Parts: sequence; structure tokens; C-alpha cells
Amino acid sequence: MGIVTPFPILPKGVQVGFERAELTRILDLYGRMVAAGHWRDYAMDLGIDAAVFAAFRRAAEQPEYRIEKRPALRNRQGMWALIGEGGAVLKRGHELGPVLAPVERRLVKLVEG
Repeated sequence: MGIVTPFPILPKGVQVGFERAELTRILDLYGRMVAAGHWRDYAMDLGIDAAVFAAFRRAAEQPEYRIEKRPALRNRQGMWALIGEGGAVLKRGHELGPVLAPVERRLVKLVEG
């Protein structure tokens, strides 16, 4: 018989996640982008250092945008970051709303045009 190794139990609070209001705001934007025909898929990664929401134009490609929450940067540049397809940080801040503003402005252009 083999040796059974116990599953490691992480202490509570180690994993970074989105709060309900934050996730509601992000999913609302995602839904509007889907309705505009621009985004088709998303993925979430809840890790030890960061929580990441990635939005895709098509499946099996790099995400067009990544919205990252890194609490370790809360007192520095801000814990929220909007990262573009090439990996460049497009916007960083302490509040989620202003970080999402470039995507929301783009949505307005998509709907109007």
C-alpha cells in the first residue's frame, strides 16, 4: 500500500478574490461588451497574489484585457490594474471605476459607431 499524503490546507484569507460588488461591476461591463458583439469569453484566476479577470474576443487566444486586483500594491500604485493584450499596464489605481473607464469609453464608441 502507498503512503497517503494529506491535501495541504491553506490558512483562511490566503487566496485573493473579488468582492461581490467588484465582480458585479466587472460582469456588468463584460455583459455589455458581449451584447455589443465584442467579447465572447472570459476567465478568472484567483491566486495567492492576485485575482485576475480576463476578457477574450475569441476563444483560444490571448485576452484583450485583464483586470487585476493585487492587494499587496494597495498602498503603492493602487491594487487595481487594467492590462492590455500586449501585457502593457493601461491604467492603475486605487478604485475599480476609474480603472475600467478606458474600456467603458471604448464600449460607447462601439455602440455609437
